[in-house]
Amino acid sequence: MSSAPRRRRLLGLLLVTAGVAAVGLSVAAAITLGPADVSLVNVRDVLLNHLGLADIPVRAVEDAIVWEERLPRALTAAAIGVGLGICGAVLQSLLLNPLADPFVLGISSGASTGAVVIGVFGLGGSALGLSGGAFVGAILAFGLVILLARLSGGGTDRVILAGVAGTQLFSALTSFAIFAFADSDETRGVMFWLLGSLEGVRWDDVVLCAVVVLVGTALCFGYAHALDAFSFGDEVAASLGIAVGRVRMLLLVLTAVITATLVSVAGAVGFVGLVLPHAARFLVGPRHARLVPATALIGAVFMVWVDAVSRVAFQPTPLPVGVGTALVGVPAFVLILLRKRRVP
Repeated sequence: MSSAPRRRRLLGLLLVTAGVAAVGLSVAAAITLGPADVSLVNVRDVLLNHLGLADIPVRAVEDAIVWEERLPRALTAAAIGVGLGICGAVLQSLLLNPLADPFVLGISSGASTGAVVIGVFGLGGSALGLSGGAFVGAILAFGLVILLARLSGGGTDRVILAGVAGTQLFSALTSFAIFAFADSDETRGVMFWLLGSLEGVRWDDVVLCAVVVLVGTALCFGYAHALDAFSFGDEVAASLGIAVGRVRMLLLVLTAVITATLVSVAGAVGFVGLVLPHAARFLVGPRHARLVPATALIGAVFMVWVDAVSRVAFQPTPLPVGVGTALVGVPAFVLILLRKRRVP
């Protein structure tokens, strides 16, 4: 191997290592933030105790705050940033649309409708719960969008148009159900969830999000070459021996499952999948072998800090994390657009 490829691989390894370290430090710092004072030393001691690496005396209240509340929340936020960011990068390449994000397939609005059906009407509430209803609604919405796209002739433009129609339909159903049937308490509870919230996440949510996101990230990384080809159109992808229809449907289903899982846990968290892939492309270029891990690391750090700031900025009432991502995401997206305009 020549020296140039070796240097590029070494540089890539160093960047990934730095990114992983940034994620770890962000999670640790986020755990210390909150109304109760918890130091990094306390965080270290609690983690070592629960990992079986030490037996350090720690106050029960600090142990509960770190292990049962803040650590699961920070890890879930990181998983959401990774998953939504990667889904956005994949969809922008598959659909040849820089404005595509994980919710372009109607998944978020379908999840909202499913959550409202459970929260307001209580249909299957004991068996599903709010998160389960959101997941079912998200998958049904995705199925409807894909069916509409196929019936209208297929193609990336048809998928986007069908996604717009599905989004509007399920958004209207959600608004109608809340307006016509929900009382004030149900409306407040559902609306807080619809705005995106990580309140009350537990270790089972961490495990679910982590497994789905890790498997999805590995599969997306495995299709990095195909995604590079899709970026130049279906004809180029087909000329390179890629089964265009099969691979596109596989990746669409994969992004739908990832997004539906994350939305079912945290509600609608917007702008992550739209903005972060553009930021990653600016840093590492368009090749998906670099873009996928870069988006994952940026997404994890971004979501951990947005959630931490949203949690402490308006104490004692936390700001919904979806509002926080929008407040940060909109100005960031404007800056990216302006920078691209200046590039010749």
